[in-house]
Amino acid sequence: MIHTLPCIWIHAVWSTKDKAPFIQPSIEKAVHMFIANQLEDAGCTVRIINGMPDHVHCLFRQNAVRTVPGIIKQVKGSSSLWINRQQMIPARFAWQRGYAVYSVSPSSLEWLQHHIREQKVHHQQKTYHEEMGHFLRMHGMGEVRY
Repeated sequence: MIHTLPCIWIHAVWSTKDKAPFIQPSIEKAVHMFIANQLEDAGCTVRIINGMPDHVHCLFRQNAVRTVPGIIKQVKGSSSLWINRQQMIPARFAWQRGYAVYSVSPSSLEWLQHHIREQKVHHQQKTYHEEMGHFLRMHGMGEVRY
């Protein structure tokens, strides 16, 4: 009998505390690279990371032996600590407490990767709240509640 590890793609989204626009273009690439490295260190293959000054989208393959909440907790904690230690912004950086995660079917990977890559374009017409509402409805989960 052959045992294979599951290949579950995860789309994770979380925002900065109080949706403050902390992730400015001057630090965006470094922050995304740090998050990617943390995911890779957790055994997760990263497909794309992008976002806006107030939130980040990550598309990665889940590590078969770690939980998604454990992975997200590690990434958010280590990245906020790193941003503060590097003094990348004048204020104290923090992420919001929660996050959204969705499993992604292989047939949706290309569409979602394009959506994440084009965040700056999408948010010219849609707010973070509207975007999250779209994903919740798409996954049959209702509306955003704050």
